[in-house]
Amino acid sequence: MLTAPLWAQTPRPPHDRMRLGLFSAVPAEWDLEANWRTFERTVSMHAGEGVDLIVTPECYLDGYVAAAKDWEAGRFASIAQDVETSVYIARLRALAARLKTYIVLGFTEKRAGKLYDAAILVDRTGATVGVYHKTHLQNQDLRFSPGDDLPVFDTEWGKVGVLICADRRWPETVRVLRLKGARITLIPSDGMWHLDNEWWMRTRSYENENFLAFAHPHVAFLTDPRGQLAAKLQSNVPGLLVCDVDLSQIRDVDIRDRRPELYQEIARPIQ
Repeated sequence: MLTAPLWAQTPRPPHDRMRLGLFSAVPAEWDLEANWRTFERTVSMHAGEGVDLIVTPECYLDGYVAAAKDWEAGRFASIAQDVETSVYIARLRALAARLKTYIVLGFTEKRAGKLYDAAILVDRTGATVGVYHKTHLQNQDLRFSPGDDLPVFDTEWGKVGVLICADRRWPETVRVLRLKGARITLIPSDGMWHLDNEWWMRTRSYENENFLAFAHPHVAFLTDPRGQLAAKLQSNVPGLLVCDVDLSQIRDVDIRDRRPELYQEIARPIQ
């Protein structure tokens, strides 16, 4: 039987159905081993539920110690992980392969002599899809180096965007990811989680007509393209919010009708 050469084959359309798992747990500061055990135990309890993609809070692995009261530079550097050599990243890869799921893990990354507030995305085989570095740094985040890109990552559901915590405060970040083709934006976070934040994220979804998934130590939720709250888990114990996402609901009405020629000032410094 003859088959067409690779260059002549039609690419498969992205899947529309995704079962999302948003992990919520308060991590222990500095205790990577305890945090990993909690994560692995919790997600493994959902092994038979067909979860396609799991997201943790910001810097979950080390407990977001950039904000720790006992922060010390040497100790901070000691918990940073090199993606190529980290025992925990190796465990992440093995867990993703065992559960046959994509996973986004928040951690402190050590790369080329710098420390980053990072989120790594691995696929169902444990292979790295991409690593995102937090771009908008304030207060204690200045202990990190800033990222310098807003990438989107290719998955079986099409393009996926990742932001970290405070990045969501600027509407430009979510908009850029949407314009780059992100069908859903994943936001590992450790900061604000009050009701106002929920409304802000609903607005981000509405104005960009796509989905947004928020994973925080105290709450996890999903917002849809119409700005509605599609699913939510708020708890004081570790848990996984499992929810089905229909990406065919993504809209392009307002996005299509934009007039970019009128928006040039957006990219300029405030006067």
